[in-house]
Amino acid sequence: MLAVPGELPSDHERYGLEVKWDGIRAIVHLDGALRVTGRHGADYTRRYPEISAFGVRKAVIDGEVVALDQQGRPSFVRLQHRMHLTDPEPLMLARYPVTYLPFDLLYLDRVSLCDLPYRDRRALLDELDIGAPPYFSGDSDLLAATSEQGLEGVVAKRLDSPYQPGVRSPAWVKVKNLSTVEVVIGGWKPGKGRRSGGIGSLIMGMFTTEGLMYVGHVGTGFTEEVLDLLHALLGPLEIPRSPFHNKVPWRNRWVRPDLVGEVAYTMWTDEQRLRHPVWRGLRPDKIPSEVTL
Repeated sequence: MLAVPGELPSDHERYGLEVKWDGIRAIVHLDGALRVTGRHGADYTRRYPEISAFGVRKAVIDGEVVALDQQGRPSFVRLQHRMHLTDPEPLMLARYPVTYLPFDLLYLDRVSLCDLPYRDRRALLDELDIGAPPYFSGDSDLLAATSEQGLEGVVAKRLDSPYQPGVRSPAWVKVKNLSTVEVVIGGWKPGKGRRSGGIGSLIMGMFTTEGLMYVGHVGTGFTEEVLDLLHALLGPLEIPRSPFHNKVPWRNRWVRPDLVGEVAYTMWTDEQRLRHPVWRGLRPDKIPSEVTL
């Protein structure tokens, strides 16, 4: 079940508020063995061995994989070091550990709970005592608190809402302190100076009914390690012509629009370009066709 972007609901007594964790969505399946899957069914079990069996009976749990910084806040930059490692070595596990934060309970003892109201599913999840972060009343100051602590925002969830797998439902509303958006990589501009021979900036797009539309380029927010990784990933995707249906300035290297990333930005311009975008990281859990204007 997915949330829609929006503002805090005015009928706050009908909602519970959760912190919006800056990580990767993951479903934990417990039935004898433990299995962890991503949004589209990818197997994450070996990728995140820190996720334990919780000592819980048969259950299916929804939650978020996060990598915490030294202040205990989720760091998407730190998580990037683990997202592409299908079988991480002990050094990477020690250097960039992850934590699983459960927030919903879908099955218990092989019985579906999806038709139960959110408040009841959360009560059952809390009874399992597996470290699920609390949720708060809809009239709390949680959004302001997350802003003060440098967290991404909150998710407002209708207390009476069922769990709707595969649905982006208005019963869940994500309210962000920071404006972020997913983009499809359609090319890159060669770098200059210290970036000579590599990537200077990424060419971003989103899909419309006409095809992939250019929405700007991003050249900040990268580490050298990230630029090297992107160069290695984009090399095999190179194509001779632009994948965008509209005109893109400059001479660029074009790639098949197979990779999705996330950027922070200040606003949209009248020309439908992202203003002051800053790279936040790849989103291998997203499908390019889902990234629409």
